[in-house]
Amino acid sequence: MVMDSDAIRRALVRIAHEILEQHADASQLVLVGMRTRGVPLAQRIAAAIRDFEGIDVVTGSLDFSLHRDDLSLRDAPPLVQPSELPESIDDRVIVLLDDVLFTGRSIRAALDALIGYGRPATIELAVLVDRGHRELPIRPDYVGKNLPTHRDDVVEVHLTEVDGSDEVVVRGDGSARQSTTREHEGGA
Repeated sequence: MVMDSDAIRRALVRIAHEILEQHADASQLVLVGMRTRGVPLAQRIAAAIRDFEGIDVVTGSLDFSLHRDDLSLRDAPPLVQPSELPESIDDRVIVLLDDVLFTGRSIRAALDALIGYGRPATIELAVLVDRGHRELPIRPDYVGKNLPTHRDDVVEVHLTEVDGSDEVVVRGDGSARQSTTREHEGGA
C-alpha cells in the first residue's frame, strides 16, 4: 500500500486548494469525474471546497467508454453508464478528474466525450495518481501524488464509495518505485 485513507484525504484537500488558487471565481467551475472512481473524487473535492470556502461547486460524471480507441480489441462491448453533466458546459471551466493517469488514452477518450456536450472555456485535468508512461501528450494540471512505477506494475485505487475502503496499492516487482514513504495514490 502506497497511500492510506489519510494520505488520499490530504491529497484531495491540497488539489481543492490548488484549484481555488487558480480560479478565484469558483462559480464557473464544474468538477467532472470520469467513471468510475473519478466521480467520488470530484464529489470529495467539491465537499472540501464547500467546507473551507462555503461555495457549492457543480459536479458531474462522464462515461467515455464509447470513445475509447481499444473497442475493437475488447472481447465484450463496454458497459455504458449515463453521463450526468449540467445543462450546459459552454463557457464553463471544467476540471476533469480521474484516479490514475497512465498512458493518457482514457483522458483522450474523455476529452472527446466531453466536447460532445458543448464548448467549455477551458478543460483542466486533476488526477489522484500520476504514474507516468504516457503514450499521448497529456499532462495533468493538478496531481495528488507522482508515483514512479514500472510499466508492468498495476496501480489500484480503492475508494470507499466504490470499493468499501480508501487506499492505493501497487502490484508488481516494485523495483522502479523510488518513494521512501508508504504513501501513494493510483489506479490501473
